[in-house]
Amino acid sequence: MTLEQLIQSLTPEVYENLKTAVETGRWPNGVPLQDGQRELCLEAILRYEVAHEIPEDQRVGFIGGSCNSSKGEDDTQTLTIQ
Repeated sequence: MTLEQLIQSLTPEVYENLKTAVETGRWPNGVPLQDGQRELCLEAILRYEVAHEIPEDQRVGFIGGSCNSSKGEDDTQTLTIQ
């Protein structure tokens, strides 16, 4: 089974359980996630959302709203990493 087939086979219940595990750091039965499991769960969640065409505003990590400039400049912002 490929990763894409696995993602396609996830049920909405498993998807919600993965989201809860990432949020709380624990599986539904209370067992803490082991090293690396949070990252793997998050990757599965993100891939599920794309594969199942979850609307962008309902996806994990979505930040809504817009940036309004009081000076009338455009709403874009630039992030510079040094």
